[in-house]
Amino acid sequence: MPTLFDHLGRPVDLGRLREEEAGPTLTGVRQVMSGHPAQGLTPVRLARLLRDAEDGDPTAYLELAEEMEEKDCHYRSVLGTRKLQVSGLEITVEAATDAAEDQRAADLVRDVLTRDELRDELFDVLDAVGKGFSLTEIIWDVEGRQWTPQRLEWRDPRWFAFAREDGRTPLLRSEGGQLVPLSPYKYVAHIHKSKSGLPIRGGLARPVAWGYLFKNFDIKSWVQFAEIFGVPLRVGRYGPGATESEKATLLRAVRNISTDAAAIIPESMGIEFIEAKLSGNVTLFRELSEFLDRQTSKAVLGQTGTTDVGQHVGTADAHERVRGDIEAADARQLSIALTRDVARPVVDLNLGPRRLYPRIKVFRPDEEDMDKLADRLVKLVPLGLQVEASIIRDKLGLPDPPPDAVCLRAPGETAETAATGAMGAPVATGSPRAAHTRELAGGLAGAAEPQPRDAVDVAVAEELAEWQPLVDPLIEPVRRLLAECADLDEFLRRLPEAVAGQDVAALTEHLAKLTFAARLAGETGAGLGD
Repeated sequence: MPTLFDHLGRPVDLGRLREEEAGPTLTGVRQVMSGHPAQGLTPVRLARLLRDAEDGDPTAYLELAEEMEEKDCHYRSVLGTRKLQVSGLEITVEAATDAAEDQRAADLVRDVLTRDELRDELFDVLDAVGKGFSLTEIIWDVEGRQWTPQRLEWRDPRWFAFAREDGRTPLLRSEGGQLVPLSPYKYVAHIHKSKSGLPIRGGLARPVAWGYLFKNFDIKSWVQFAEIFGVPLRVGRYGPGATESEKATLLRAVRNISTDAAAIIPESMGIEFIEAKLSGNVTLFRELSEFLDRQTSKAVLGQTGTTDVGQHVGTADAHERVRGDIEAADARQLSIALTRDVARPVVDLNLGPRRLYPRIKVFRPDEEDMDKLADRLVKLVPLGLQVEASIIRDKLGLPDPPPDAVCLRAPGETAETAATGAMGAPVATGSPRAAHTRELAGGLAGAAEPQPRDAVDVAVAEELAEWQPLVDPLIEPVRRLLAECADLDEFLRRLPEAVAGQDVAALTEHLAKLTFAARLAGETGAGLGD
């Protein structure tokens, strides 16, 4: 195999691809044990670890981002929603061109994406949304004749750092602690871009960290308040002649009554319960916590309408549009990473390098208004617009009927009219489609009871045999308009021009003669053909 080069022009070492490169170690720097900077976190410490991340040591910041997902239920919920939503979108592969070799390359990539574990692996790749970047190692399966990704293994971002020169090139922490370049075709390197600037400053955990800190202070004070004022104050009263033993008994009763809810004291003593009426402080704690949660929702989802029920109900549609923009941006960035780091290596390693590669596309399909489409077809097909029936069936989610299927037809449609084709498009008499239509119509006719035909039925059948020369002057202006228009909106706008240019003289004269003949036949009792 000739020497391969990645998108940065670096040569690919096939030997390195056969081994795990960024796995955890027991004694080296890539250990699974983690620090917990969230414990005892203060504004000064938070500011320091954020600066350290910018200066090239992101370990504490990444550990904090991990703890925030574990300890803050709201942040975990909205961040998980964003990642799950994108990882669950539809995935397709678009061939570079229609050439056979490019179609083969696209089919090869499609086979790779059929793995059941792919959705969970994409969720791991989207860990970059919170932390700013993620590096997922590709474990290649080389036992067969093809190079195929066996799995995409999430690697702890603490085991990587960015080059000091540019702050953008990810490097691996080696066994000795040195930073070494990543092997080409070995990683899915996803840099999440939620803002311009350095990748380490682009994760959502950075702005959310301040709200997390203040919310922790708020919850801690709230818990202390509940502990002090949640239980009524117990005051024990004893008489002037109480002994030290009686005082000790009363004190034990006052202390234990909150948990035991029972106590025994001398008859001469009493216990009084005093409730704290400090409702204003309670609402302050709750309102601050809810305010900080709303700011987190804005940072992660771009809105608060879907997380805070009852608020901003009137702007729900606008919020969904904002969230759709964020989803589309995340999907686009993920598509770029998968195309660069999965599609290209798979094609190069199996089929060899080329100028153009298949594209992996993660997206949400557009929801088309089928009622509006059906209404337009009803109006335009009788005017000569030819539409392929299989395309409409695909839009409706209906499979193509097998040759022996009994299909629904329009009311009044016969075997002869069915031979003109689906959606009103003429079909050549000798075509396989016309033969199939006649065969199907014949089967239906044989299964149905024969219907008697009167003089009007006979006349209609005879006149319809020569319908096309009469209708062509009406349809031809519409066909010319279809050829001139760039889109449907222009066609509908100019349709009155085509209608005004229709020549109805031949059809009018023929209908007048037919009406006269029908009237004469009715008066005399003779057949129309006599």
